[in-house]
Amino acid sequence: MALKVAIVGLGNIGNTHARVYQKRDDVKIVAVCDIIKERADKASAAYDCPAFYSVQEMLKSGIHIDASSMCTAGVENGGDHYGPTMELLEAGIPTLGEKPISNDINKAAEMVALAKKKNLRYGINLNHRFTPAALRAKEWVTSGRLGEINIINMKMWINNPNESSPWFHIRALHPHSLDVMRYYGGDVEKVQAFFKKGPRPDGPDGRRVCWSNVQVNLLFKNGIIGHLTGSYDAGGSYGLETLEVVGSKARFVLLDACEHLTFYPRFSRETETYDYVGGMMNFSETFASRIGVWVEQNLAQVKPEEIDASGAAALHVQRIIEAVIQSWETGQIITL
Repeated sequence: MALKVAIVGLGNIGNTHARVYQKRDDVKIVAVCDIIKERADKASAAYDCPAFYSVQEMLKSGIHIDASSMCTAGVENGGDHYGPTMELLEAGIPTLGEKPISNDINKAAEMVALAKKKNLRYGINLNHRFTPAALRAKEWVTSGRLGEINIINMKMWINNPNESSPWFHIRALHPHSLDVMRYYGGDVEKVQAFFKKGPRPDGPDGRRVCWSNVQVNLLFKNGIIGHLTGSYDAGGSYGLETLEVVGSKARFVLLDACEHLTFYPRFSRETETYDYVGGMMNFSETFASRIGVWVEQNLAQVKPEEIDASGAAALHVQRIIEAVIQSWETGQIITL
């Protein structure tokens, strides 16, 4: 049985989804949709399926769709998600959305509520947690190998000159980092944040428009303490992402989502290092892992509440992000 999928939004990420689907024997792409006609037509030729220029046109065509990928972008990479996602969900189609779920909390909550009302599977492409290395580290945490978790530190930075809004950096990049932190630590209770704008000669007063550097302190509901460092003014080819989870018995460090995982016992120098776990060599491969889980969970007809990296989980992350912004604007520690 092949899962019949439609893809809405055929920019770079939409085509990434499509290429993953195209390589799978258990998926058939049955429709592509983009408001930009040239994009839709090009994708139609590439993936051998009909092209549509609106979700409503696609839905009225009568084509049977088992699941969809919703890959539009918009302001802060999440501004255009709401409309087409609501149309897909209203039509009863399970949907895998891109991150951020939405940079408007009210709209994000509406999408999650509609999926729940319709009893539909709704996931978000929070792909950093879907690497073999991340899964192995999760097993260590779940089995108690690290003991009681005390600290979670996360660093994520890339060289990104984009300037679409003051909050573009925190809203567009850090759904990933905060989701990974929640994956190991659970829900967050309090945040305290500090931002800094980096230099940009052509910007106002020689500074960037967006708050391009951030430090966030987090208190998890279970008592774990955490820290996030993020930047759009850093870069280099190595060390763009570092996760450290510290327990009472041991800690682990995971570099660049999938490349290097090291286990450090608290009372021994005999460390364990695993490079490229499961044969995953770089971040670009994480799309296939995450989308593969989405396909498998739909084919297995899992309950909507069992979806990995669900819309509800992504909504929790966006609430943390808005609390981070509020903390900086008010100078206060914010309770979620």
